[in-house]
Amino acid sequence: MAMHGHSSACCSIPPIVAKGYEGKGKYETIGGLNTYVTGPADASKAILYIYDIFGYFPQSIQGADILATAGTKDKYRVYMPDWFEGKPADISWYPPDTKEKGEKLGNFFQTTGAPPTTAAKIPGYIKEIESINSAIKTWGVVGFCWGGKIVSLTTSKSDTPFKAGAECHPAMVDPSEAEGIKIPLCMLASKDEPEADVEKFKANLKGEKHVEIFGDQIHGWMAARADLEDSRVKEEYERGYKTLVEFFAKYL
Repeated sequence: MAMHGHSSACCSIPPIVAKGYEGKGKYETIGGLNTYVTGPADASKAILYIYDIFGYFPQSIQGADILATAGTKDKYRVYMPDWFEGKPADISWYPPDTKEKGEKLGNFFQTTGAPPTTAAKIPGYIKEIESINSAIKTWGVVGFCWGGKIVSLTTSKSDTPFKAGAECHPAMVDPSEAEGIKIPLCMLASKDEPEADVEKFKANLKGEKHVEIFGDQIHGWMAARADLEDSRVKEEYERGYKTLVEFFAKYL
């Protein structure tokens, strides 16, 4: 159930910077974690941006800035914490096309990047932000690749702090997790996620949903692996973020 015919009034996305993007936000320490923070300080709505396993990359920083200010209806305070504390996965490990790369990636997912470990930190992290920013009344969440898994784990809980969630080229798509998700959820998949799993996930979602497959894009096209010097990738990166802005405008 894709949303077609994007309204030009929904958002005003600035020209995408293909290389050398400089973030508009700043870094703060929140709950002991270095955090990229962007968007108006007095915003009443906030989005938790969960990066992919490669950590802070210009493509992700640019995406956070877009989400913060591109909407014509609402602006958001966007928080991107460094869950890996300066030790993300090395982007050269992906794709894991050798035994060594596969082992390094697998080890990362079981140690530093174990999804349940990060998911368990989120409620406390949200409370920490709210203790220093009383303006925030409503939360959304968006996750990329590995971050998409964290979104599934946190939005499927009955006491989720989030009003709406989104997953972009999510890793480890598990349709059974969708059964617990009652809030509106957006999933933007790439050609690399198993289509059958994406469709089952969509069917199992209980609330409002927008599930779309960007059929010529790779796993990672909206985050660290986005080659924004490729005009088609750049076009679909922009369309992906526009879809997110529209989705959060509707449900947050």
